[in-house]
Amino acid sequence: MRIDWWTLGLQTVNVLILVAILARFLFRPVIAIMEERRAAAEKILADAEAERAAAVAAGAAAQSERERIEASRGAVLARAAEEAAALREAALASAKEDADQVRAAAETETRWARAAEEAAASERSARLAVDVAGKLMQRLPASAQVDGFIDGLAGALASLPEASRDGFGAPDRPTLTAPRPLTAAEIQSARDAFARALGRPVDLAVAVDPSLIAGLELETPHAVARNSFRADLKRIVEELTGHAGDHR
Repeated sequence: MRIDWWTLGLQTVNVLILVAILARFLFRPVIAIMEERRAAAEKILADAEAERAAAVAAGAAAQSERERIEASRGAVLARAAEEAAALREAALASAKEDADQVRAAAETETRWARAAEEAAASERSARLAVDVAGKLMQRLPASAQVDGFIDGLAGALASLPEASRDGFGAPDRPTLTAPRPLTAAEIQSARDAFARALGRPVDLAVAVDPSLIAGLELETPHAVARNSFRADLKRIVEELTGHAGDHR
């Protein structure tokens, strides 16, 4: 077999030229296109990874926010429960205090009402007893209504302080009150007894008041001396009812 080197050389040159042409106009554009597509694919992958990372971060942030909200909700509920418990305790304490005050006020009012009723009953009983005694005393004979009371009233005058005794006399004319009209002898006897008690003469005005029952009362605008059943009965009523007043 005989090799034609010129032909082989020409064919080799043709192949090299064809390869150069293919490399220039086919391989390089294809490689460039492939590189562009690879870069685009890598960019897509990178964008997808970034989006995935952003989604993961957003999910983590959402989970953190959800946990924060749950924790905050739990704290709010706990605080609300504590406040509700405190309000309930305060309301119960206030209600108990109000109930205690109402009960204490009711007990006090009951005691006052009972004491008032007892005092009223005692006063009614005392007044009834005094009224009965007064009616019985009204049956005394006329002489007994005055006899013996002149000396008693004179003794009461003598026991008064000097300043009080000075109130019986000039310029004020004492009024001698009796349960019935006095006789001239009784009036003179009273003047004499009062003069001895006061240490000076006494000019008397005489008045009649049947409510005295028995006894005498000597009175001026500034002083009074009593020795009568009415005064005694009044004092008894006041002592029995716990409202004793001043007597001279």
